[in-house]
Amino acid sequence: MRYLFVVLLLLSLQVTAQKKNASGWMQLFNGKDLSGWSPKITGYPFKENFGNTFSVENGVMKVKYDAYDTFNERFGHIFYKNKYGYYLMQVEYRFTGDQVKGGPGWAYRNSGVMIHCQAPETMGLKQDFPISLEVQLLGGNGKDERPTGNLCTPGTNVVMNGKLQTNHCFNSTSKTYHGDQWVTVQVLVLGDSLIQHIVEGKVVMQYEQPQIGNGNVSNFDPAVKKDGMLLKEGYISLQSESHPVEFRKVELFDLAPYAKDPATLAKKLKELGIR
Repeated sequence: MRYLFVVLLLLSLQVTAQKKNASGWMQLFNGKDLSGWSPKITGYPFKENFGNTFSVENGVMKVKYDAYDTFNERFGHIFYKNKYGYYLMQVEYRFTGDQVKGGPGWAYRNSGVMIHCQAPETMGLKQDFPISLEVQLLGGNGKDERPTGNLCTPGTNVVMNGKLQTNHCFNSTSKTYHGDQWVTVQVLVLGDSLIQHIVEGKVVMQYEQPQIGNGNVSNFDPAVKKDGMLLKEGYISLQSESHPVEFRKVELFDLAPYAKDPATLAKKLKELGIR
C-alpha cells in the first residue's frame, strides 16, 4: 500500500510538471540563483558582477549597491543567455529603499527591461548602455505623475504612427505606481513589425520598425552600431541604474513557432490574453 501511494504521488507530480511545461511559459529567472544570466557593468569586463550588484535573495533577483561608496556612472545590465525575436515576456518588479549616493537625478526609482539588445560580449569596456530598446520602469515619488512602461532608445530609433522618431524617450499612457508595490509589465515583441508595452493588462505604448541609429549611447564599437539596420531579434537584459530594484518574475512565451502564419499567431495571442 505504501509503495502504491508513492507511485501515485510521483505520477501526480509528473502530470503537474507536464501541465506546467505544456503552458509554454519559460521561467528565465528560476527564483534560486542567476543561472542563465551574466552581468556587464560599465568599466568592468563582461561577466564581472562588481560589488555583487546582481544577486538572489528570498526568491527575488535584487539589484543593490551595498558595496558602492558612490555610483560613479557604473550603469549595469544583466543579460539572459539566449536571444529572441518573437515573444511575449512578463516581468514583475518593484523599487525599494534609497538611491545610492552619486546616482543621477533622473535615475531615481528608474530601471528597465532592455530588448533587442546587442550581444553583451560586443559592448565596449566603458560602454554605458547596450544598443537596444528600453522598456523603462519608473516608480512614483509619492506626489508627481510618473508613468511606467515608457520607451527609451539607446543607439536606436523607432517608427510611431508612420513617422521615424529620433527622440530618446517617450512617455507611455500608464498610471503612476508610488511606493514599493509590485507592478506587472508585459512586452509583446513581433520581430521588427510590432512591439507593445503592456502595464497591468493595458497597452500603454506601441511602435514598429525598431532600428539602429541616433545617439544616447557612448563608448560603443562603431562596427556594431550599423545605423539604419532593422532589429528583428536580440538579447534581453535588466538594468542597474543606481536605485535598488527587485524582480520576482521574468518569464517568456516564445512566439517564433507561430510567426509564419498570421492566423495561428493571432489565435495564440488571444489565448495568451493579448488582443
